[in-house]
Amino acid sequence: EEDKEDESEEEDNDPRQNRAPRRKTLQRKNNDGKTTEKGVSRKRERDKMASTKEQRDSENKEKKTNKEKGKEKENKEKKERRSSTPSTSNSSDEESLSEEELAMLMEQVEQKKKLISTMRNKPWRMVKKLSMLREAQAFVEKFEGALGKGKGKKLYAYKMMMAKKWVKFKRDFDNFKTQCIPWEMKIKEVESHFGSSVASYFIFLRWMYGVNLVLFGLIFGLVIIPEVLMGMPYGSMPRKTVPRAEQATAMDFSVLWDFEGYIKYSALFYGYYNNQRTIGWLKYRLPMAYFMVGISVFGYSLMVVIRSMARNANESTGEGDDENFVFSWKMFTSWDYLIGNPETADNKFASITTSFKESIVDEQESNKDENIHLRRFLRVLANVLIICCLCGSGYLIYFVVKRSQTFSKMQNIGWYERNEVEIVMSLLGMFCPPLFETIAALENYHPRIGLKWQLGRIFALFLGNLYTFLLALMDDVNEKLAEEDVLRNMTHWTLLSHHNSTGNGSTATPPPLDPADVPRGPCWETTVGIEFVRLTVSDILVTFVTILVGDFIRACFVRFVNYCWCWDLEAGFPSYAEFDISGNVLGLVFNQGMIWMGSFYAPGLVGINVLRLLISMYFQCWAVMSSNVPHERVFKASKSNNFYMGLLLLILFLSLLPVAYTIMSLPPSFDCGPFSGKKRMYEVIQETIELDFPLFVAKIFSYVANPGLIIPAILLMVLAIYYLNAVSEAYQRANAELKKKMQMLREEEKNKRNNKTSTNSAMQDLEDIFKPNTKSENQPKQVEDKKIEPPNKSSPVGKQGKAAAEDVGPVNGSRGVALTPPLHMVVTRPPMPGVRTPYPGPRPHGPVPWRGRGYPRY
Repeated sequence: EEDKEDESEEEDNDPRQNRAPRRKTLQRKNNDGKTTEKGVSRKRERDKMASTKEQRDSENKEKKTNKEKGKEKENKEKKERRSSTPSTSNSSDEESLSEEELAMLMEQVEQKKKLISTMRNKPWRMVKKLSMLREAQAFVEKFEGALGKGKGKKLYAYKMMMAKKWVKFKRDFDNFKTQCIPWEMKIKEVESHFGSSVASYFIFLRWMYGVNLVLFGLIFGLVIIPEVLMGMPYGSMPRKTVPRAEQATAMDFSVLWDFEGYIKYSALFYGYYNNQRTIGWLKYRLPMAYFMVGISVFGYSLMVVIRSMARNANESTGEGDDENFVFSWKMFTSWDYLIGNPETADNKFASITTSFKESIVDEQESNKDENIHLRRFLRVLANVLIICCLCGSGYLIYFVVKRSQTFSKMQNIGWYERNEVEIVMSLLGMFCPPLFETIAALENYHPRIGLKWQLGRIFALFLGNLYTFLLALMDDVNEKLAEEDVLRNMTHWTLLSHHNSTGNGSTATPPPLDPADVPRGPCWETTVGIEFVRLTVSDILVTFVTILVGDFIRACFVRFVNYCWCWDLEAGFPSYAEFDISGNVLGLVFNQGMIWMGSFYAPGLVGINVLRLLISMYFQCWAVMSSNVPHERVFKASKSNNFYMGLLLLILFLSLLPVAYTIMSLPPSFDCGPFSGKKRMYEVIQETIELDFPLFVAKIFSYVANPGLIIPAILLMVLAIYYLNAVSEAYQRANAELKKKMQMLREEEKNKRNNKTSTNSAMQDLEDIFKPNTKSENQPKQVEDKKIEPPNKSSPVGKQGKAAAEDVGPVNGSRGVALTPPLHMVVTRPPMPGVRTPYPGPRPHGPVPWRGRGYPRY
């Protein structure tokens, strides 16, 4: 206050000029004081906020410490409870609780395990599946070892750990086995580019390689190796020595190419093996081993083929009936998920589209009327032409084989004359299938049916050619059997004359005759084996040359000449070649049939076939990946494997017949082979039983071989086959009936759903019809209800109105028919005498809507 008085005095004393700057200084001081007060207040607020935060943090820390202390106390109590011995009733209660907890934990673990095993079947998204799988696996790994007690707990945890390691080891071992499968990655590569139909051929080729490898192991280990190691060496006997007249040209390439010379008198063919009953220090019975191995080749092949067919039948998934749900099956099962190439995927997409179009066309054409007589005439004409082609090919082969027999008696013949049979058969197999396909265009079959007919005709062509070849060989065999009588006497007299000429009455032993100078028999078994080996080798060469010229050179021409050609070679003619699945499969099947037939007369033929299949795998895989393009219509290989196995089973049975005929009917050669000196080949079994087995075993075999037992056994087998066939047919009929019942149930469900939808639509139509009537009738009601009370629900009039409203319905009960309007009754109170209720709003012209013409207007 004193300062203010002094300032006022100074202001009064100072002049007016000095008052303005003093006022400014006073204002600045006041502002500075206000700012300092604001800063101080802000600092105080900040201090308060910091103190409140510190208090909160300290309270949270105290709470946490209290919780941790409480948990530690609980854990200590639990440990004390677990460590305490069950001496009182309280301890027994704790034990029961722990057992309950373990039981609950076990249930949870089992549930998690079930969830892990059925995770794929859950209709969840992948993110949810992965999260749930991880949670379940973590829970199982965490609590699975806690299902025991004490030492049992550790033992259980150890068992579970070892079980997991064993599962992991089995999985790794399975992966190792898949890696050890030969050509697995190569076949997968082909499958990703060309689909499963092309890959099925290479899988079949690998399977054939495995079967032939086992057969080669049997023949090489039980026949060839014992004869080479323990038999007589080369040059010790006539059957193992090249004749004197052939020794000059025995090593020429042309002679070796025809499997003559040293190859003919080697372990590759039947005539090299000795007829001694036992050989070597092991007393190995080579003739018996040769006979049993020849039979076991067919037995093992038959067992493996039937087993593979049964496995494929069990593994094959049902594709539905051809007549039911055609479009559904095509929609959901047509895609080949093994395709990994974009071009193949595009082709597969186009093929599925084409199959849908074909199915639609089939449905449309099934109701069309066509000229049946013309179609039948064309089909009969096509079959007649194809039969003529088959007969002509068979006659040509028979003529060529008979001609080759005349050439074999001549000398200085050319290369074509020596290999005419093989060349003609290979050319027929190359040109006849395209001719059949051209003739089949007259039949106008569905593509699937046409493909089956084409395969059947090619099969008949190959089979007819093969059996024609065998019949011509049988004629040659019969001629050589007739020559053997003369040559047998000649050989006998040659040996006798040599013995007499060297003796001259002296007691000294004569020097042995050189085996090369001994006259030889024709040895028809070796001749048949040579023909099969030639046919196999020529088939190999034709197959490889066809692939090299028809695929590789064609692809190179299209690839490099397309830039300077008149038209597009890739899109038009000749374009890139497609892999011929049916032709390659049938060629492989018939080649295997020749191997089965020829392996009895040429044991080394199986080794040649093993090399052929090994080279074919690499060569054809290279040709497919470098020269071929995917098929325009990529088919799935769901039924191809069993189809291939069926063809193989048929050719196996047909190849068994000629071998069985020669074993049981034809006499073996007298100077070559393990069965020489016997009337029939099967006599080696009787000889072994009589000399090497006890007497009662021989009697048992004699009783078993009695026709009185064999014929009833065959009849029993026939009856068993008939019974099993009848049972299978009954099962098929039962399955057909069940399918019909299921279809009927589906149709009933569909009808119920359709009836529900139809009734709902009918009710909706009724509601739509009733709505405008109710609206038009409710308009005057709304006007009346303002001044007229509604009828009482308990009154009889109201009940009658309600019943009348409920009885409204269609006239005929059908949709689209005019309906009677609902009954309507207006109930009002009678007007009071002398009082007239005014009409609401302007009066309408004409009669009032709810009154007739005779009523007065208000």
